[in-house]
Amino acid sequence: METIAKNIKLYLLDMDGTLYLGDRLYDFTRELLAEIRRTGGKYLFMTNNSSKSVADYISKLEKMGISATREDFITSSQATAYYLKEHHRGKKLYVCGTKSLIAELESEGFTVTTDIDETQCVVMGFDTELTFQKLWDVSKILLTRKDIPYIATNPDLVCPTEFGSVPDCGSVCIGIENATGRKPIVIGKPSALMPELAMAKWGYSKEETAVIGDRIYTDVKSGLNAGVTGILVLSGESTLQTLAESPVKPHLVLNNAGELLPYLRKL
Repeated sequence: METIAKNIKLYLLDMDGTLYLGDRLYDFTRELLAEIRRTGGKYLFMTNNSSKSVADYISKLEKMGISATREDFITSSQATAYYLKEHHRGKKLYVCGTKSLIAELESEGFTVTTDIDETQCVVMGFDTELTFQKLWDVSKILLTRKDIPYIATNPDLVCPTEFGSVPDCGSVCIGIENATGRKPIVIGKPSALMPELAMAKWGYSKEETAVIGDRIYTDVKSGLNAGVTGILVLSGESTLQTLAESPVKPHLVLNNAGELLPYLRKL
């Protein structure tokens, strides 16, 4: 671990289950962020949760006593906007997502419509404002227009809460697949896109970058797919049993991200 801590300069930190759980900040989080900066490193909050905009996350963190700006984030919403600009620029979007996701995409220049006849691309997010009408509309679009692009912000099956888990974007996508036979192109972790965008923007190499998170199949796999260090923490969804059963293995396993602190203090 000491070698990893010494070499890593860019920390791509998952949020829920890694830095906090629901609205409860882990005790070590503030000190961990401060130590990363003290050693000359950089951290970015990297989340698959597309239900909140960056502005929402800034507000959430401020309530927990953590100051942040837009430049401190790389989200699946941002990565989805990047992908859409590269592949579907100018198309009208039907978004099965929150008002925050819609606002994020509109701020990137996209037109969002609820008219299924006008729709040129379907975007599925983690929709905490989900209605059956949205599921009906998405199913109708995908069934009646077989060639329409279908994009999902993230594949997470569940989102952790203080009481357990609730269905996330991936679970809804499975329901839509059962109804339509259509699978989306998935943008967020485990895709390498977010780590790659972060490294390109801030000028760090693969050897200097680590993804730290509580999910093997999204966080760790994203890091491995990008060729960077993947660190699993057991403070959220994953357990030792999950790790034992997973074909994907992280470079390092920690009970929580706070276990990095003794090594960072030595730098």
